[in-house]
Amino acid sequence: MKSTTCRSGSKESVSLTCRPSIRVGLTLSVVLAVAGVELAPLSASASPDSTVKLLAARSATPSSGPELPGQDPFYRYSGRIPLTRIAPGTVLKKRSINLAIGTVSSPVSAEQLLYRTTEESGRPTVTVTTVIAPLGTSSPKRVVGYLSFYDALGAQCDPSYTLQGGNPGSANQQQTDEEETIIGSYVAAGFVLTIPDFEGERLEWTAGQEAGYATLDALRATEHNLGMASDSPVGLTGYSGGSIGADWASELAPSYAPHLKLVGVAEGGIPVDYAHNLIYINGSSGWSGIIPATLVALSRAFHLQLAPYLSPYGKRLAAQVQTACIGSFYGAYPGLTVQQLLKPKYQDVLEVPALVQIINHLIMGSTPGHPTGPLFLAVGDADGTGDGVMVAADVEALAHEYCTQGVPLNLKVYQGENHQEAAVTYEPAAVEFLEERFAGLPFSTGCSSVPDGDSIAPLPAPTSK
Repeated sequence: MKSTTCRSGSKESVSLTCRPSIRVGLTLSVVLAVAGVELAPLSASASPDSTVKLLAARSATPSSGPELPGQDPFYRYSGRIPLTRIAPGTVLKKRSINLAIGTVSSPVSAEQLLYRTTEESGRPTVTVTTVIAPLGTSSPKRVVGYLSFYDALGAQCDPSYTLQGGNPGSANQQQTDEEETIIGSYVAAGFVLTIPDFEGERLEWTAGQEAGYATLDALRATEHNLGMASDSPVGLTGYSGGSIGADWASELAPSYAPHLKLVGVAEGGIPVDYAHNLIYINGSSGWSGIIPATLVALSRAFHLQLAPYLSPYGKRLAAQVQTACIGSFYGAYPGLTVQQLLKPKYQDVLEVPALVQIINHLIMGSTPGHPTGPLFLAVGDADGTGDGVMVAADVEALAHEYCTQGVPLNLKVYQGENHQEAAVTYEPAAVEFLEERFAGLPFSTGCSSVPDGDSIAPLPAPTSK
């Protein structure tokens, strides 16, 4: 999820980038309070900048930063037993780390788990989740899988790396800081968070099933590590890129992890049908910048040789984003169209068999079976189509499909809000939704008011090109 700047006018500024000093101060206050450090609250008369400096000086120490995941042996499995003979969700390694505020180390500890999971292709693999268990956590523990919107092709943006103080690069630091604030709100609510690198070792961003597998296996690994029963209540939340993991986990759980007891799944800013998202952002000033990275990510996940389809310009942009994160490519190519990236014979991208097959495979709601619910789905609608990148009618269609399958859910469309603004509205609602689910409060489904939405049926199979 990319940030916007604050704006004035009749609509109150709600961007995640507004009032950055207070944002960082709140993040520090939350995590240090969790660590048991006594803090004075921010007052209206206090200078946020001076408070942040005081807190940082009192409770944090400079850090040279952790090793990048590609250089850190913790991220690699080298055991004698083949992964094919190890159950998904098995913890393979664990270690304690200190969480960081930005790139500055703090006294707050967490655990990281290397665990067995499954690639998009179905092959076994490993990835890492970071487990944050606040002091004084209620018993029984309320574990929530927090799914980051890290949207990355480079491991410098892996949550397991940035949460240790790893530097994601200047283009991505603001987004990382914003996510720390959101994480802090769940920690403050008393949830035990497990935050997986659900894109996997190969950074297969947008690969839906892989994100779902890694999410479910992070929950299983966390339960095992904390000594919890396999049927303990757990929840999920994810916005934007994180909603990919949340939705696919909810769809796959009945078949892939049937013993998990998902009491609630919150997801917002949801890319239901990539074909529709592509049409919406094609040629736009900002979101068109994600098109090259999406092609690269999907080619990784589905082992597709991308070069034969690309124009010389497409090859150049694909090379530029190979190890980039969304902060680097969002808005980097204003007005970019997918046609500019492809050779003349592939100008109608939705008639390219290999790409259509991938797109159809990743339409949400297409997996046999369905979530068990309850679900909370949300999306902004700033322009009558969507939030700038996610199509509101697609989210309505997904909710309608789930409702026809008997899934209890609530859908919120935030009128007038773009992708960033809707995130600010979504997050506190997601916290409240999960608190109510863990408390066992009755859930009143809103299916009677969910519109049909548009068609999210698979694309017709094209003739070979």
